[in-house]
Amino acid sequence: QGYTSFWNDCISSGLRGGILIELALRGRIHLEPLSIRKKRLLERKVLLKSDAPTGDVLLDETLRHIKAMESAETVQTWIELLTGETWNPFKLQYQLRNVRERIAKALVEKGVLTTEKQNFLLFDMTTHPVSNATEKQRLVKKLQESMLERWVNDPHRMDRRTLALLVLAHSSDVLENVFASLADDKYNVAMNRTKDLLDMDPEVEAVKARGTEMIWAVLAAFNK
Repeated sequence: QGYTSFWNDCISSGLRGGILIELALRGRIHLEPLSIRKKRLLERKVLLKSDAPTGDVLLDETLRHIKAMESAETVQTWIELLTGETWNPFKLQYQLRNVRERIAKALVEKGVLTTEKQNFLLFDMTTHPVSNATEKQRLVKKLQESMLERWVNDPHRMDRRTLALLVLAHSSDVLENVFASLADDKYNVAMNRTKDLLDMDPEVEAVKARGTEMIWAVLAAFNK
């Protein structure tokens, strides 16, 4: 339709979680290493690994915020700071503004979305409907197949970006939409497998495979 549901208040924080995961996958940030006194995922700080630009405006803006922060903060705190959901008026400068609109405009430039005006009773709103459904269908199919034909029953054998997509779709409360087009029997299988995956203990899973700690930390933040 070109706009997100007015009733979904999870997408903003889900997008910020996605930004942290993307920076980790690109080798720009990481969680502080486990010490002798093992800290839980949500107690470990986000540390800067490299401030080399990524070429993406939102990622680079987040990277500058993390670099500018005087004391390291946790994943959950960064999600709150980047969404502006913080009670500390001195940290409002860390908020990422207009994220959905900026992502939408980037997708318009790539030819995935288009721009239209929609009338909502009392006001007009700029919307960005899908103009090229191929990319969306590719992502939906990728997630559907990961839970059905390519199911491996082990998150550590899954592609990291596929795992991240599942976690972020769950965190943004849009995961059910991914499987909505499936037949009832396949829908039930996919949802049950996804539930089993998301019900795993992030503390345990994060230790098992290097490179996925940030994904499990974001899941832990949303499950709290």
